[in-house]
Amino acid sequence: MIKRAPETTDEIKVTFAVPRDVGPASVVGDFNGWDALATPLKARSNGTRSAVVKLPAGATYRFRYLADGGHFFDEGDCDGHEANGYGEHHCLIHT
Repeated sequence: MIKRAPETTDEIKVTFAVPRDVGPASVVGDFNGWDALATPLKARSNGTRSAVVKLPAGATYRFRYLADGGHFFDEGDCDGHEANGYGEHHCLIHT
């Protein structure tokens, strides 16, 4: 699940959330250099794992979730998909 909220006129607060039972995971994308350690999803009391990222408004970003063991998975609530050159695709989010 993705939630967006304007932080300022130039910045959007984006919350990335997945079910807690996916286990430890992070969100990786072009907004954090595809760094698996940059944006871990933290376990929440509501049964999810989530992370908040502030992104410049008016842009499109590519991302995926990365679970323990190097397994990538996608967001069903993204704005679209784009081939990634590895036989898979990236999720897209527009701010």
